[in-house]
Amino acid sequence: MTPGTLTRTTHARRRALAALTALLLPVAALIGLAGATPAHAAESATATYTKVSDWGTGFQGQWTVKNTGDTTINGWTVEWDFPSGTSVGSAWDARVSGSGTHWKAQNANWNGTIAPGASVSFGFTGAGSGGGDVSGCKLNGGSCDGAQPGDNPPSAPGKPVAGSVTDTSVRLTWTAATDDKGVKNYDILRDGTKVATVEKLAYTDTGLTKDTSYTYTVVARDTADQTGPASEPLTVRTTGGGQPGDNPPSAPGKPVASDVTDTSVRLAWTAATDDKGVKNYDVLRDGTKVATVEKLAYTDSGLTKGTDYTYPVVARDTADQTGPASAATTVRTTGGGQQPVDAVKLGYFTEWGVYDRNYHVKNLVTSGSASKLTHINYAFGNVQGGRCTVGDAYAATDKAYTADQSVDGVADTWDQPLRGNFNQLKKLKAKYPNIKILWSFGGWTWSGGFTDAVKNPAAFADSCYQLVNDARWAGLFDGIDLDWEYPNACGLTCDTSGPAAFSTMMKAMRDKFGKQLVTAAITADGSDGGKIDAADYGGGSQYADWYNVMTYDFFGAWDKTGPTAPHSPLTSYPGIPKQGFNTDAALQKLKAKGVPAKKLLIGIGFYGRGWTGVTQDAPGGTATGPAPGKYEAGIEDYKILKASCPSTGTVAGTAYARCGSNWWSYDTPATINGKMSYAKQQGLGGAFFWEFSGDTADGELMTAIDSGLK
Repeated sequence: MTPGTLTRTTHARRRALAALTALLLPVAALIGLAGATPAHAAESATATYTKVSDWGTGFQGQWTVKNTGDTTINGWTVEWDFPSGTSVGSAWDARVSGSGTHWKAQNANWNGTIAPGASVSFGFTGAGSGGGDVSGCKLNGGSCDGAQPGDNPPSAPGKPVAGSVTDTSVRLTWTAATDDKGVKNYDILRDGTKVATVEKLAYTDTGLTKDTSYTYTVVARDTADQTGPASEPLTVRTTGGGQPGDNPPSAPGKPVASDVTDTSVRLAWTAATDDKGVKNYDVLRDGTKVATVEKLAYTDSGLTKGTDYTYPVVARDTADQTGPASAATTVRTTGGGQQPVDAVKLGYFTEWGVYDRNYHVKNLVTSGSASKLTHINYAFGNVQGGRCTVGDAYAATDKAYTADQSVDGVADTWDQPLRGNFNQLKKLKAKYPNIKILWSFGGWTWSGGFTDAVKNPAAFADSCYQLVNDARWAGLFDGIDLDWEYPNACGLTCDTSGPAAFSTMMKAMRDKFGKQLVTAAITADGSDGGKIDAADYGGGSQYADWYNVMTYDFFGAWDKTGPTAPHSPLTSYPGIPKQGFNTDAALQKLKAKGVPAKKLLIGIGFYGRGWTGVTQDAPGGTATGPAPGKYEAGIEDYKILKASCPSTGTVAGTAYARCGSNWWSYDTPATINGKMSYAKQQGLGGAFFWEFSGDTADGELMTAIDSGLK
């Protein structure tokens, strides 16, 4: 990830920008809060800036201050310069002031202390087009890269020299780097990824693959933890291959399943490449070779009905060298794996939707959606000070409804103890007693509080239990949904609680909530080393009733120049901008980590994401920025896109269309039907969606989910 770019997979950010900024204090108000915590020079600390999003006339920025030293920081101040015409508007988690193009942020009264190795973040919305260009950064008066005045980073080490090359290992040596304060150690990078940190001038890399090329560089680190430039690269090929100049074949394309029956499945794939020619392909079922074929297709038979099977394919060249396996496809045979009648059909109801969107609980009834639902997640409660708290108390408990606005046709009175969304939802449950309602906490904007909360998971769980089951709305909620974006990874804020923090939190919630529902909305980043790999979702699943896997927002106009791509691809496809960013990759990775399929819900977005300045109809085109949207640039409700930019094609199970210079991708009833078929084939627990107000007045997409899961 480079500064100015943040790939995000989330549903909470779909809140209209106006609603987000309404939650933020103006800079002037922040300056008027408690007096500044004095800033003390840190022995070693860094400040890193990221432009989180850009909507043309404005942007969202974020600074992260990290203590890279071994003593606690007590107070911090970050200063920087923006280009002329660029300014900060509203800020959070810091007191921000500006003069001309120069800006200063001081810690708030609760986040001035940073322990060694820890970090804090603050953010803001800004105006102007220069939100990605910062200069003159200072942290507590010193350098933002951790250097003290007069402390220069080290030089590049000498180019590595290879020795003792075997089938599976290579020994590297290099000459020392120089530094004015002294070199502490060296990072060894293999193909751009750090594999070791050593103090000596040599390292032996093991566990390699025979007859494979690897490129190594070495980077020095000084006593202030500053890193210098990388050495010249060295490329080494392990021994054990075929004839000189005869390379093994590439991986074939991921198998595509068709003609699935109770006992058989047909697989087809695209060809591998090889410098001498491909001879045949090995087909593996669940890790065991079941056939060797020369064609690009194979029908596997003798299978068991209603059973999952996983297939990769491996190419073999004329020298009998095998290449890497293809990406694996998991297929469920028919006849025993159809979705049960109790499949979860869950929608998110947004607390703020009662304002600009004018979407109320009664709309669930008039659209017909209430009769098709099993569960509602009420979004969002906040996480503050280690506790669950109410988000918008007025919308939740106080907003008055007239008789014609009310679910049961009875108007609220001025003196009744409970009004607002909570009272309307209680009336909905009385009318539809099968519906279960969960209170969802966190979301994109309010996930920063989880880091502190999970330091005492039992106390956090107790606070959530007391709030969810408060006597004022007793009987309304059937459980809790935790939407932490993201544990041990970065969303709007970054968390470094460690991989176990998530599963520890889920255990504490289950211990406290007992037989009530405990669920979580989780990342769908299935890339290697991505967000799924960052947290113990497998361990946490034993305490969860299910996970809402956010299989949307893989791609969008935060990458303002494109390439255009479907924001919720079901599978990979040729030209996809990032491998692992698709629904199937995420779900297969979660299952591989031990999450039962029945505890996974596929996610559907009731909205589209789009770019403008596009001249190409098909995915993969260039763009100039986000397409205009009613509430926020780059995003639009399905109910609007259905008429304004009807679908003209599909890619990876998602619809797309170019209308003028705007290019949009979104789900339609037809593509939802395909995704529900996939959910049944995979034995998933059901589906969920974000969020109700994006649907048509007659609940067209909700109907597609309901019928597709039957």
